[in-house]
Amino acid sequence: MSTGSEEAGAGPVEIVLKLATSLDGAIALANGDSQWITGEESRRAVHRMRAETQLILTGAGTVRADDPRLTARDVDAFNGPQPDCAILSSSGDLASDARLLEERRRVMLFSAESPASVPEGVQSITVEGDVNARPRFEQVIESLRERGYTRILIEAGARVATSALASGLVTRIEWFRAPIVLGGDAKPVFADLRLERLDAAPRFIRIDVRPCGADTHETYRRETA
Repeated sequence: MSTGSEEAGAGPVEIVLKLATSLDGAIALANGDSQWITGEESRRAVHRMRAETQLILTGAGTVRADDPRLTARDVDAFNGPQPDCAILSSSGDLASDARLLEERRRVMLFSAESPASVPEGVQSITVEGDVNARPRFEQVIESLRERGYTRILIEAGARVATSALASGLVTRIEWFRAPIVLGGDAKPVFADLRLERLDAAPRFIRIDVRPCGADTHETYRRETA
């Protein structure tokens, strides 16, 4: 469902962070193996979520590691168009044969510095960088909002997921947990938040929990004052 426009002032943005992990919050083994942690029912649920969003936001690391299509497939009564894509990259690099470029949709590459080149059809957008020279998440969301995107689904690795949480802009988390334990050497779903006080931690309220095949699907809403 891609209905982004160039109209500024599109209103508040609903940002959904999708997570798929083991019981102990891991997204991959130490060697990078991650397909598939969650089961088929969870993957179908994610495809339905994609069909309901305007844009999927991911990171260049996820594109390199997993080469995802990030499309809504096998969803009843969904005839497209596919959601647009935004990719966050510190280097501005994006392979021209990435599978997410195969669909007819808008693809935007956000970086803190203008890349030397981008694949044909990809829009390069430069935004302010953070302390690690990565695109500042708040600036990316504001740029997307100005382009008319008000429903955004994040499917990304630990760095982008953590940047999203730290920004305070995530409104909902959809967390799929598989009934497996990967251990302390596995790759965690979040990177360091560098918190110094517990009251500074992002807080969410669980509003739903239900089985999803062998997995558990939890929904959290951001706690507001």
